[in-house]
Amino acid sequence: MNFCQIDELVSKVGLFDFILADLGVSSMQIDNPERGFTYKSDGPLDLRLNPTVGLSAAERLKTISRDELEGMLIENSDEPYAGEISKQIVNDLKRGMRIDTTLALLYEIDKALLRIKFPKDTRKDAVKKSAARVFQALRIDINREYEALYDFMEKLPNALVSSGRVAILTFHSGEDRIVKGAFKAFKRLGIYREISSEVIRPSREECYNNSRSHSTKLRWAIRA
Repeated sequence: MNFCQIDELVSKVGLFDFILADLGVSSMQIDNPERGFTYKSDGPLDLRLNPTVGLSAAERLKTISRDELEGMLIENSDEPYAGEISKQIVNDLKRGMRIDTTLALLYEIDKALLRIKFPKDTRKDAVKKSAARVFQALRIDINREYEALYDFMEKLPNALVSSGRVAILTFHSGEDRIVKGAFKAFKRLGIYREISSEVIRPSREECYNNSRSHSTKLRWAIRA
């Protein structure tokens, strides 16, 4: 079930002594080209965590305005070239271009960044990083991930026993801001007795052994 439904689980099994929330997407989903989570191989531009619910990313792009897309890229992934990318995508869709595969979206991002003057031999890497951020932003939007996280953070204190503990793993700045903000707000209200003062990051050795851990941040809190 979606973790924002934790209150429903509590009503069945009772309060928790400890909760570990891993907000990452399953590597099996990312690595499956049929799910559309990666631009490294071609596949349908889907990006839904549950492919039977809601609009696919390709369908979402057909209904979005340039301003809305630019705002999504900034809010969901801090994309520095959000203006250029949103303009390219929306203009090409209006011209009748199909953007319904992962490589078609990558092509649009590559075209958008042609106007940017990058330092020598850095353009390829810049396109790769922007592509990762654009795919992330779309995935967050169509799966309503931030809405689910806000709900979860609000319900979380009522899922813990007194002195119960929670630890949350986030994988990008948007998630971390929500978790950090909620922990601080509930600490001021006296709902949490203690929260992590600094974010905990993986070691260099862990990042070497598991490259997908490099962006991970961990924060914790203790219920009053």
